[in-house]
Amino acid sequence: MAMLSLQPLGDQAVLASFAAESDALRWAAAVRRLAAPWLVDVVQAYRSVAVYFDLEQIAFAEVAQILDDLTQAGLPDVSPQTRQHEIPCCYELQLDLSRIAAVTGLTEEEVICLHTAAEYTVYAIGFCPGFPYLGYLPSPLCGVPRLPAPRLRVEAGSVGLTGRQTGIYTETRPGGWNIIGRTPLELVCVRDGYFPLRTGDRVRFVRIDEAAFRRLQGKRL
Repeated sequence: MAMLSLQPLGDQAVLASFAAESDALRWAAAVRRLAAPWLVDVVQAYRSVAVYFDLEQIAFAEVAQILDDLTQAGLPDVSPQTRQHEIPCCYELQLDLSRIAAVTGLTEEEVICLHTAAEYTVYAIGFCPGFPYLGYLPSPLCGVPRLPAPRLRVEAGSVGLTGRQTGIYTETRPGGWNIIGRTPLELVCVRDGYFPLRTGDRVRFVRIDEAAFRRLQGKRL
């Protein structure tokens, strides 16, 4: 594994960059296993990993040396602890299926079938609490641009896609992704510290109808 770069990220973090998402996942898992007392958090996003440290315990130069030594020594076959999730999605509650079909040249049914056929990896979490950036879409679904203007309100649970990614709005808020459906599940609760999706986890969408959506609404993974 070759690290492309190791740079400061503010005064209490280091940002490492890699050539592949799988390398970033493995490296992040290895850093977490150090269980160093100065380690505050490890945040992976696609091909980069941010390592946050306690400035009162260690200096940037020391952290950079430890992380560089870890990489140069060659990582053991460290697999991140990931889980597989099946997330129900009601495609009847879509908002932009016709737009996605028009851009891709597919029928609406073909769009749904392709979306449910793929297994996605959680490559990053951000935008709003717990929002999973899932990749990658099957190639026929890639390239759909964001909406010309974002909606002022996207309901929690809305499943969207754009570019090569799909994702889930875990909270109600503005957004510009194309909404292909909606999950009834609660996927985040800041008050309870409930964040079931983590980077590296695998996700499949399971098609349900609107009646099943109502039965499952508010349930957790």
